[in-house]
Amino acid sequence: MIVVIDYGLGNTGSVVNMIKKIGAEAIASSDPLVLEKADKLILPGVGKFDHAMNQLKALDLIDPLNHLVLETHKPILGICLGIQMFTKESEEGILPGLGWIDGQTIRFNFTDHIKNLKVPHMGWNSITPSRNNEMFPQIDNELRYYFVHSYHVVCNNRQDILATTHYGYDFVSAIQKDNIWGVQFHPEKSHRYGMEFLKAFIEGV
Repeated sequence: MIVVIDYGLGNTGSVVNMIKKIGAEAIASSDPLVLEKADKLILPGVGKFDHAMNQLKALDLIDPLNHLVLETHKPILGICLGIQMFTKESEEGILPGLGWIDGQTIRFNFTDHIKNLKVPHMGWNSITPSRNNEMFPQIDNELRYYFVHSYHVVCNNRQDILATTHYGYDFVSAIQKDNIWGVQFHPEKSHRYGMEFLKAFIEGV
């Protein structure tokens, strides 16, 4: 069973529906006992960094998540704001992140010659895997996903980078460290590409 963490910030319903569409069992919950019984967890996120961290704190989820992810090594996938919450901190706020990934979350910062690019980065874009992995199977020789974000992750350890995307410059669009996975794009909005990615996460890790 896949549990999508429902903390009031994220497309939980859309993620659950996409997982069911590929034939897997999924529910949304903020109950630590339900999270503990899950085979895998998904942390979605849409909104502000500090508000998201405050929501986890208000629901008393930070300690249970630290236990499940860091001690029992339950696989978890962060989506959009979810991947940013895995880092130590974000330029968007003042609160610390979960700190599972050695890195920070920063706002897009373009030089003068590319200042015409809009923020947020919104729409379809391709990704480039940084190393061989089973999460990004080639479909028609391209890998395209849907993005909506103004901030992105910077990894201090390059081995944590799973894929990058170019928007003005190359930024981290997917990470993986042990049982921790994260993507900046929205697989639940990325049609067949997103379905294949979620299927790989559910069946392959």
